[in-house]
Amino acid sequence: MGKRSRQRQKNQPTGRDHRDNAGWGAGYADIVKENKLFEHYYKEQGLIPEGEFEQFMDAMREPLPATIRITGYKSHAKEILHCLKEKYFKEIQDLEIDGQKIEAPQPLSWYPDEQAWHTNMSRKIIRKSPLLEKFHQFLVSETESGNISRQEAVSMIPPLLLKIESHHKILDLCAAPGSKTAQLIEMLHSDMDVPFPEGFVIANDVDNKRCYLLVHQAKRLNSPCIMVVNHDASCIPMLQIQGADGKKDILFYDRVLCDVPCSGDGTLRKNIDVWKKWTTSNSLHLHGLQMRIAVRGVEQLAVGGRMVYSTCSLNPIEDEAVIAALLEKSEGALELVDCSSDMPGLKWMPGVTSWKLMTKEGKWYADWSEVPTSRHTQIRPTMFPPTDAEKLAGMHLERCMRILPHHQNTGGFFVAVLMKKAPMPWNKRYPKLRKEAPSGSEAQTQSSLVAPAESPSLPEGEQMQEGGAESKADVEEAQEGAPKGACSSDKQDGVCAPPPSKKLKLSGYKEDPFVFLNEEDPVFTSMQSFYNLSPNFPKMNVLTRTHEGKKRHLYMVSKELRNVMLNNSERMKVINTGVKVWSRNSDGEEFGCAFRLAQEGIYTLQPYIRSRIVSVSVEDIKVLLTQENPFLSRLEDDARTQAQKIAMGSIVLKYIPNPNKPAEPQCPIQLCGWRGKTSIRAFVPRNERYHYLRMLGVEVFRDKQGAGRKPTDEEAKEKEEEGGEEAMADQKELHLENGSENGSSEAKKDGNNKETCV
Repeated sequence: MGKRSRQRQKNQPTGRDHRDNAGWGAGYADIVKENKLFEHYYKEQGLIPEGEFEQFMDAMREPLPATIRITGYKSHAKEILHCLKEKYFKEIQDLEIDGQKIEAPQPLSWYPDEQAWHTNMSRKIIRKSPLLEKFHQFLVSETESGNISRQEAVSMIPPLLLKIESHHKILDLCAAPGSKTAQLIEMLHSDMDVPFPEGFVIANDVDNKRCYLLVHQAKRLNSPCIMVVNHDASCIPMLQIQGADGKKDILFYDRVLCDVPCSGDGTLRKNIDVWKKWTTSNSLHLHGLQMRIAVRGVEQLAVGGRMVYSTCSLNPIEDEAVIAALLEKSEGALELVDCSSDMPGLKWMPGVTSWKLMTKEGKWYADWSEVPTSRHTQIRPTMFPPTDAEKLAGMHLERCMRILPHHQNTGGFFVAVLMKKAPMPWNKRYPKLRKEAPSGSEAQTQSSLVAPAESPSLPEGEQMQEGGAESKADVEEAQEGAPKGACSSDKQDGVCAPPPSKKLKLSGYKEDPFVFLNEEDPVFTSMQSFYNLSPNFPKMNVLTRTHEGKKRHLYMVSKELRNVMLNNSERMKVINTGVKVWSRNSDGEEFGCAFRLAQEGIYTLQPYIRSRIVSVSVEDIKVLLTQENPFLSRLEDDARTQAQKIAMGSIVLKYIPNPNKPAEPQCPIQLCGWRGKTSIRAFVPRNERYHYLRMLGVEVFRDKQGAGRKPTDEEAKEKEEEGGEEAMADQKELHLENGSENGSSEAKKDGNNKETCV
């Protein structure tokens, strides 16, 4: 959706770079929001309902409302929503600034369970009120913790239409900056009681630097089921996996998100540079790339699977033209899905079946036959509607969805959902249908993991190609009956094969290796006894990032991603994967284990830990998160008794909700901690501390005076003794407004046990 077309259009305007990370009412530069060519083009295309064009243009000139989405896969989402509605939104409801009543945030009517909200508040207004400043700090803090995503409303639509289930294998072809990728991860983890869902997300982007932005987004969700890779989406390699019989098979995906680079004219409300840079040639240059990416997406889709194609462009050349060409060349293998009932409350216009093409000089063409030969290198047959009326009617292009800005105060957007009914006609190797019976109204997606019996498995060591076919023979065969317009060939008749094979080009930063630990690795010996790991703990899923020397951090991935990584190390460039579960202590061996637990992976790892667990209450958590290193005596009797029986070292602090106490959080909370000689400490990053305290009903805001204090020499020494490499760095000053007692005489007697500020 509006990503920069780096292959051809490096200087063209794009709707993606700022799209998913819109600021809250960011200030706009003085710019004339007018483009006569834009208005003329869209008036002639007839995409806007009669009598609404002025409304459409007026909406385009208005600032875009800011929207937030509460991350849905954590059970904490309901608690966050409760906190927003019962505290921040209520306080804002009757607020007036400079005589103007502030419009309270409203839920997006079409997003499930009130998990997405929008507001028209600007940064200027936010700065004028202490209440709004607290609300802003809440948003910033929860965003950094991964509990809230600031994402444009229309950007949330594609993942919802994919209908993700926990067992789905998902490919996100053009993923950066990663807001939609985060949604996909959340949907995989809809059940928090399952630490390793069967499914996974492979998120790809062609830009190496933007891949690291993608990593940052994904890491906030702490999932072992995400892998970030760096490839050209139009020729992303086919991957192999090892089946249950030990043979290597082709990996086909249950779901593919094809959010392609586009001209971004749907982002005029936010990306104001588009006003002066927009021209019709943008869409003409991008059409071929969009076709190639879409073709590659359906090639990797399993039969029965769904692919969502989306752009933040309103232009039919980038939208319906791509879908129509894809349907025509699929020869019935693809079908447009009717999504009219999938998103009640969302207003959208059906796709169009006729459109015209205009050059930047203002010359119109209604049909390929009108295009002069001199223009054949810029204009292609696939840019025009199909000429066969019967075939066009059978495509059901009206099932495409175009969202217009003035209908629901959003950005402009286009989305189409494709179902794969049969293998693509130019592919030799096909996905195999699942044997189990379909469930629900829609048949379950066919298997993503195996090739058919009639299609021989790849010989051991055989390299798959990166192009649209899996071998040299496939490419040669494809050139005879390949889809028109499916590649970047300059042939005037538009006939070409799927993307040819090419060598894997590695660019950007050199990544550290991903090394899976052997089940007999000595590192597990001390861990097994220290944490009393359960027999079913998946040791083979643990990896590190070094071949030699001491291992600093240990990570975990799901079994399915491990399969992908082990069988494709030479075929793909992995930027990042897995979730950190352990970090090495300084001199940690003296406590019985060289590795302490990492908060990032605690929800993944804890189900396998059977000792060193302290059950804590709400009051215990408040003490642990607001004091730097409280004495054991500050805990309630039950937690203190449990902690006293545990030797020094890393521990799990676990809160289990009590249904009989509805005022308390009704979701589990797990924190990493450290049992000291006479004290106990929570190893939780600053923003997560804020998050958990808010869940407990404690108002938290940052001290504008700044940065907390430096630890004393005695504190630093104790930190070193207890293995707390990161705790002091995370102990910033807090202000807590919950009517608690002001300090503790016991804490004041010991410099190592000072409260932060209560």
